[in-house]
Amino acid sequence: MTEVVAALIWEGERFLACQRPAHKARGLLWEFVGGKVEPGETREEALRRECWEELGVTLKVGDPFMEVVHTYPDLTIRLTLFHAEILEGEPQKLEHHDIRWVTVREMDQLAFCPADEEILARLRTYDRKAELGKNS
Repeated sequence: MTEVVAALIWEGERFLACQRPAHKARGLLWEFVGGKVEPGETREEALRRECWEELGVTLKVGDPFMEVVHTYPDLTIRLTLFHAEILEGEPQKLEHHDIRWVTVREMDQLAFCPADEEILARLRTYDRKAELGKNS
């Protein structure tokens, strides 16, 4: 099983969605920024590295939002989506075909990777304001 990490980065009521490059597996589908955990890395270290490489941003990694196991025809992944915050930098398209800030209502207009479907279902019922109030 391949360990994969991704970031749920919010800007107000919108979160960051990234469109995979056309030449990669699941090309042009949307996803949360992230990637594979390399040997010797913690999941948090991998997420910070991936966000630096793919977006040019420095990230503060928070608690996991959720974990999903998904089997694609070519691999099985364990995807951990972390709450995250950009500490430095503006997201740039260093690797992705496109990047967008989208609301939960707008996310259904984008074709996300199959592994993200369970995450999107949880986001539809997620009360971010209640979560923010709990953490203040």
